[in-house]
Amino acid sequence: MKNIIITGYEAQDIQDQVDKILRGLGNPEPPLKLEEVRELLRLDRRFYSSENQSAVREVVSRLIVAGKQVVKRPTILFDAIRKAKLSALWLPDKKRILLDESIPQLKHRWNEAHEIGHSIIPWHDNLHLGDNEFSLNPTCHAQMEAEANYAAGRLLFLQDRFRCEALDTEISLATVRSLKTKFGNTMSSTLWRYVEEVGGDTPMVGIICCHPHRPSDEFDPDNPCRHVIQSKGFKNAFSKVSAKYLFRIVGGYCGHQSGGPLGEDTVVLNDDNDVRHHFHFESFFNRYDVLTLGRYLRPCRTSIMV
Repeated sequence: MKNIIITGYEAQDIQDQVDKILRGLGNPEPPLKLEEVRELLRLDRRFYSSENQSAVREVVSRLIVAGKQVVKRPTILFDAIRKAKLSALWLPDKKRILLDESIPQLKHRWNEAHEIGHSIIPWHDNLHLGDNEFSLNPTCHAQMEAEANYAAGRLLFLQDRFRCEALDTEISLATVRSLKTKFGNTMSSTLWRYVEEVGGDTPMVGIICCHPHRPSDEFDPDNPCRHVIQSKGFKNAFSKVSAKYLFRIVGGYCGHQSGGPLGEDTVVLNDDNDVRHHFHFESFFNRYDVLTLGRYLRPCRTSIMV
């Protein structure tokens, strides 16, 4: 799945909302403490377990009493969790964030920030909770999810603080790992932010996928990449490069290691005008996902026969 890039008025409005939060917190140093964000915004956070039906039903029953949002359909929350495999929910009527405690704790931080993103974007107030009868248009829903991700990224990575620090070091996965530690976020979310912010108008791509030599039982060869993260420059010039082709490139140079660096290589990608270009690709396996960074090097030389 390729990322949606948020630009224009939407991006500026979201940045303005994040600015208000960071100013309200006194422009904090990384890593951002989400409990302070919740306190500032007067948000409530609770946990449920999608693996425990009785616990989910208990949350539903409380919401029937507490808020009008689910009175008309008491099972809406349970249906959303069960059918859509949701890991977090935002309940506007109660200003409450619900996180699935059965999801690995490492992912809680991003999931919570994503729901905070929904809460601070004014035009997300009417976001529905998975009710098929009144569900959003898929394109609109994808846009709203991308906007919430954008808000989460701007918040967790302290607006332009991340980009400024990233540009002071060489472009590499080692830099991504270093920034991951400093800002207190996952490797995946840091790679995502890095590609969109540092890449900018320059072609850069990030890939999150399974180990090409250790595929899981759920691996789908027709959809081999969980995420393909494009910079604006990559999206504009290399939009025809498919996820299947990128996965094939990664599999071509990656070793069979069970963790850590898997390899690197200089590869060739054709742009949308079929002009060939060199990229440097490197991959790292965190034992959950293979994370790959592809950065632009130069156009290929054209040989002319005389």
